[in-house]
Amino acid sequence: MAEPSTTESQESIESQWNIPNAITVARLILSFVVLIFISLTDWWVTATILFIIAALSDVLDGYLARAWNQITILGRIMDPFVDKVLIGGTLIFLVAEPESGVTAWLTFAVIGREMFITGLRSTMEQHGIDFSAQFSGKLKMGLQSVAVPVCLLSMSEWAVQLMGEWREEFFILRTVLLWGTLIVTVYSGVEYTWRAWTMWQKRAEENEGSTSE
Repeated sequence: MAEPSTTESQESIESQWNIPNAITVARLILSFVVLIFISLTDWWVTATILFIIAALSDVLDGYLARAWNQITILGRIMDPFVDKVLIGGTLIFLVAEPESGVTAWLTFAVIGREMFITGLRSTMEQHGIDFSAQFSGKLKMGLQSVAVPVCLLSMSEWAVQLMGEWREEFFILRTVLLWGTLIVTVYSGVEYTWRAWTMWQKRAEENEGSTSE
């Protein structure tokens, strides 16, 4: 079998590099910047703003990839990976800050769910079974993207003081968002697992039916 030429390999690489994927890579870099701000500074408002920009860029690169028909293998791999770095990484670093409200159990549930569902999706798609994201998964990502910046902002004494009499309500909101994130994360993991099981059973029944014919 003839090996692909250098020109063909170059074209393949270039086809993977587009604006949506460039935005994804920029989000990865920005994610590490957020983690640096959390661990080495007390610039919580800046970290919050950077996190929000990174989270919004996830919506942007997905929209552009679909609108411009530039969905690539690299993008399908990088996009969920960067999301996990941004969300999971920030939660891990906030566990070290007790006043953030983020607990080890919440972080464990989020990261454990992501690792399991990622492996499950990979297995399903390797067998030709479409395992696209469902509403619960999108809701989970949305809640996480709101809860985390609220936790970051709650670490800023300056921001909390500006809230004045709404300070207590803000911390109640933070607690509600964290519990909501935990519940939806666990629920979506169970839902995805059940859906994979039913789809796998259906595939097995179809294979048995075709064999018996």
